[in-house]
Amino acid sequence: MGPMNARVLVAEDDPKQAHLIRTYLERDGHDVLVVTDGRRAVDETRSRHPDLLVLDIMMPKLDGMDVCRVLRSDSQVPILVLTARDDEDTLLQGLQLGADDYMTKPFSPRELAARVRALLRRSRPESGPPTVFQVGRLTVDTGRVRVSVDGEPVSVTAREFAVLAALAAEPGRVFSRLDIVHRAFGFDSHVSPRTVDAHIANLRRKIEPDPAHPVQLLTVYGHGYTLAVD
Repeated sequence: MGPMNARVLVAEDDPKQAHLIRTYLERDGHDVLVVTDGRRAVDETRSRHPDLLVLDIMMPKLDGMDVCRVLRSDSQVPILVLTARDDEDTLLQGLQLGADDYMTKPFSPRELAARVRALLRRSRPESGPPTVFQVGRLTVDTGRVRVSVDGEPVSVTAREFAVLAALAAEPGRVFSRLDIVHRAFGFDSHVSPRTVDAHIANLRRKIEPDPAHPVQLLTVYGHGYTLAVD
């Protein structure tokens, strides 16, 4: 079972969609608040500190991309983006702005509830003994869900953390994109390989001295990615 009684903020201006999402998430035991425009999504996230945000891209007053951009300046709340645009460039732009996952409409509300559970699991400290991976200048603490470089904390999203923790658990091992999907995204095997690439690019911007010439988070052409030991 996933964590229960999470506070989920749903930003969706279509009343039918909002009702459907609310029904399925409340059935899972979550407290759900619905807002119908992007500005309120930002205000309510900042004042109520929800555990997760379900965010429609097409929103009045402030669209979902802008909401992501604004919130990521001061919040690491997990964000699941909903979009009617089945357009990978738009979706990747959302991931680059810090969204953790996306679903295109129409979607199965049961799958949405499952993705919410998975994101909540990955954004909370794991039960059991915490593991701290030290790989070169990088420290990944799974107990406190923290990343630091040379002792300086680095702000990462829930999905970025999951990707990095998977690589840090076996430094030097080459992970295919599919390996990373299974480790970091769990049940959701429909994630596009380009989603993995977007998270890797975001992580390089945060942990590499020169993201264009990475020295630790390396591409092994034709195979995947590895976290170099030194």
